[in-house]
Amino acid sequence: MNNNIVVAIDGYSSCGKSTLAKALAKKLHFIYADSGAMYRSVALYFIRNNVDISNHNEVVKALKNIHLNFHSRDYQTHITLNDEDVSAEIRQMHVADSVSAVAALHDVRVEMVRQQQRMGKSKNVVMDGRDIGTVVFPHAQVKLFMTADPKIRAERRYKELLPTNPSITLEEVFESLAHRDYADTTRKESPLIRAEDAIILDNTDLSPEQQLDFALNLVKPLII
Repeated sequence: MNNNIVVAIDGYSSCGKSTLAKALAKKLHFIYADSGAMYRSVALYFIRNNVDISNHNEVVKALKNIHLNFHSRDYQTHITLNDEDVSAEIRQMHVADSVSAVAALHDVRVEMVRQQQRMGKSKNVVMDGRDIGTVVFPHAQVKLFMTADPKIRAERRYKELLPTNPSITLEEVFESLAHRDYADTTRKESPLIRAEDAIILDNTDLSPEQQLDFALNLVKPLII
């Protein structure tokens, strides 16, 4: 089996990138690396420690104290921030509303890209994010760019948040996603764009199973 296949999945928020990446990695026995969770964890650390993201020295100092790792437990991938499992907390709205500004910082991206590239040097990896196919792994063998109707994305995100945040409204989620899209696509540092060789996957009307089959058909021919 080829031991250095990289599958890069980019796209907008709440398009199901992580769901597809996790399922694909599990099916192929690849490593799943959730880049979005890494940036969310950095944002969480900054929030907890009142890091002024406009202060370059504070940001650099904080990054030296951030240690992220992925762990597999109960068939799920968990991320730890300095040995604390923060997988649930990083999905809350207060983190989601801050992550774009944090992820736009040059020093943050350099550090995260360094860690991500280390993961993809000697293992078969599925990684999802916003600049995986353009910046982190520009030579990835398979690149997907996921998109979906904004209303559908908001409804999916709303259903995901509702159990832990019953006061959230669909309108709030829709506005949050619109803000996130604008921030992601207009930032100067590694903006969200489709790599020229990325295959578009619009999953507005696709089930998770259909998306998985689509991706498997792209990757399986590369496995020797």
